[in-house]
Amino acid sequence: MTPRIAVLDDEPRMVDIIAMVLRREGYEVEAFTEGAVALAALEARPFDLLITDLRMPDKDGLEILRSARATEPELPVILITAHGSVPTAIAALREGAFDYVQKPFDNQELKTVVRRALEVTRLARENRYLRSELVSRYSLESLIGESPAMKSVFELTRRAARGPSTVLITGESGTGKELIARAVHYHSDRVGKPFLAVNCKALAEGIVESELFGHERGAFTSADRARAGLFERADGGTVFLDEIGEIGSGFQAKLLRVVQERTVQRVGGESERSVDVRIVAATNRDLKAEVEAGRFREDLYFRLAVIPIRIPPLRERPEDVLPLARHFLTRLTAELSRPHLEFAAGVEEVLCGHGWPGNVRELENAVERGVVLARGSEIGLDDLLLDTERGDGQVSGAETLQVFLDRATAERIRTALDSVGGVRVEAARQLGVDRTTLYRLMRKYEIGGVTGAG
Repeated sequence: MTPRIAVLDDEPRMVDIIAMVLRREGYEVEAFTEGAVALAALEARPFDLLITDLRMPDKDGLEILRSARATEPELPVILITAHGSVPTAIAALREGAFDYVQKPFDNQELKTVVRRALEVTRLARENRYLRSELVSRYSLESLIGESPAMKSVFELTRRAARGPSTVLITGESGTGKELIARAVHYHSDRVGKPFLAVNCKALAEGIVESELFGHERGAFTSADRARAGLFERADGGTVFLDEIGEIGSGFQAKLLRVVQERTVQRVGGESERSVDVRIVAATNRDLKAEVEAGRFREDLYFRLAVIPIRIPPLRERPEDVLPLARHFLTRLTAELSRPHLEFAAGVEEVLCGHGWPGNVRELENAVERGVVLARGSEIGLDDLLLDTERGDGQVSGAETLQVFLDRATAERIRTALDSVGGVRVEAARQLGVDRTTLYRLMRKYEIGGVTGAG
């Protein structure tokens, strides 16, 4: 988008010269000779930059500066000033002016200052956009969960975000532990500072200390320069230690000291460095059981679990399946340029009945497959490529589709018989088959012990 610049000077010739120079650079320029008219335009439509003379009869540049920035606080303002007004221009800088250019000015100097000011505008807008994206993605209001269990998680997360206490998030893989960790950060007073995450399971035991605490030059063979660790880089913000249950016993003692003292000592270093970080940890392990088995330090566990947040698996909150599936469908059809897709009849019922051993991540992957593989305007059941599951909701890699269908058929027949008190004629009618077919299926699946009529 072409930058729009407002130019204000009570001398029409000066306004024309500045406008001409900037239009040749490809900018869109609106010229004004009256301060009130310029301010009305600034209130009516967006501008990327204001260039104003400092000395004018109706309103001086300082008045214009204050009024313009009251309307748009991040609008950069460049002042045009005569040599004798430089002290006033410097005072204007203290009030928020971006820079000033002295008359008679060099065209190249003006163009350089304008480019720098417009870059500030671009960065400010980009920063606002990124912040809004972060808020829309990680605010608790944007997280999907209608079940009482998840509403409790969201409420606890909101309250936990208020203070500096360490948080331990537990839950099976794929439940969204990092989303909750980020929500803790973005709802806290550390939101403008870094959020740095590390998967402890992905770090070899020999490098985890260097990655988290940093190292000095020469600390080991490949340490050709000093390097700050994750804790130092996150100073003022939040460190997210994912898969915390995977760290070895030797490193647990060193991490305990950091959690307690909020200081780190680089590998190969002799002095300790203070760090102001909030620690949020997560694990899919039962850390209490790990403590009892002697694999995790009890003192570290209690330091981490000051505020424990458990995310229930998706199978424990079936109310969330359809809202999540529809949310993923909306997002993924936009991202993958497959608009107007919807689930075919019966698909949502299958989604609700699936066990989701992979939790929300598995559901998201299934919807993504459906969006990619759908042949027409509807996502069919075969497009989702769902894993076959056992009755307990856990996937069995060895179970064939035929075994699954046989088991499901037998279960459906038993349910129908039970609902009609074992009367086979009524059960056959309910199942939509004749009595002969029902008898054959009962023999095949060894369903007996009931007396039938007819």
